[in-house]
Amino acid sequence: MKYDWKKAEKQFYLPKTKPEVIEVPKFKFFTIEGQGNPNDPFFGEYIGVLYSLSYAIRMSPKQKLAPEGFYEYTVFPLEGVWDIADHSKWVKGAPLDKDNLKFNLMIRQPEFVTEKYALETIERVKVKKPSDLLVKVKFQVIEEGKCIQMLHIGSYDNEPENFRLMEKFAEEQGLKRLCKTHREIYMSDFRKVPVEKLKTVLRFKVCS
Repeated sequence: MKYDWKKAEKQFYLPKTKPEVIEVPKFKFFTIEGQGNPNDPFFGEYIGVLYSLSYAIRMSPKQKLAPEGFYEYTVFPLEGVWDIADHSKWVKGAPLDKDNLKFNLMIRQPEFVTEKYALETIERVKVKKPSDLLVKVKFQVIEEGKCIQMLHIGSYDNEPENFRLMEKFAEEQGLKRLCKTHREIYMSDFRKVPVEKLKTVLRFKVCS
């Protein structure tokens, strides 16, 4: 039976539309860092590289290159950790300058993917689907730990109001936001889904 993370791991990918506390364990990812406006054409190239690698692993049995322990699964969703590139240019309350954004995009990989196999996959994709961005891709194990998250429905531009709700909830729970970076998990394809129906998991780290 195909492993479906939407069913098996609802707590990480299908939260409620109100803030909640969650403990996020270690997961494996292909990651790529960059800077700039996500509405500009270059951003799609970053996403494309991650999906090329993810599907290379997903389809590896067809090339007889499946790693040990391989099982059928659904490719995980795109995620992004966002920050301000130059904080000296950031003005609280002012419209967000998207050209001043810094991001670390990533797609989670199944547990059977080892670092060695991930690096071999990058080399194979360099041959089959060359891209200058492949040299920027890393394979990382990331543990977020204690976080607050919620499901945001609608435009990405309306996320700040939900982050304010999440910060208020954190205070009520006696928790502190660790930093201004945050994670977004994209549960909808913005190319196919109307803006008002986009679903995005919002998450940031907290401590007592």
